[in-house]
Order: sequence, then structure tokens, then C-alpha cells
Amino acid sequence: MTLHQGDCIQLTSDEHLYQVVGVDDRHNRYWVRRWPLARHGCPVFEISLQQVATPAHSHPPRQLQNA
Repeated sequence: MTLHQGDCIQLTSDEHLYQVVGVDDRHNRYWVRRWPLARHGCPVFEISLQQVATPAHSHPPRQLQNA
């Protein structure tokens, strides 16, 4: 499985969604934060690919311009 910046994933440790904000393909390390973002932001933390629970991932919802 390959993850990309902006993908939303679930971790094996809980059922919340997380957004991938950084990728280190060379070391299979990823930086993620809770999604959706809290009003005052969410801390970013590092995970390994083995901590990802869902094989399928998706991009977070985007706001429509001029809607």
C-alpha cells in the first residue's frame, strides 16, 4: 500500500480518521493528524505503515468554491 499526502486513513489503534500530512517513502514513515481538524488545530505525530488499519484510503472532502 502506498499513502500520499492528503489521504485519509484509519489506524489499528482506534476508529478515528487521520489525514496524512507528510510522507517518508524511504523509511516507510508517515506524519498524520486527526481529521477533521479541531478548531484550534490537531497535533501531528509519526506512524509506520504497519499502524494503518484500512487498505483503502481516500482524499479528505474538499469545500466547493463559490458554493
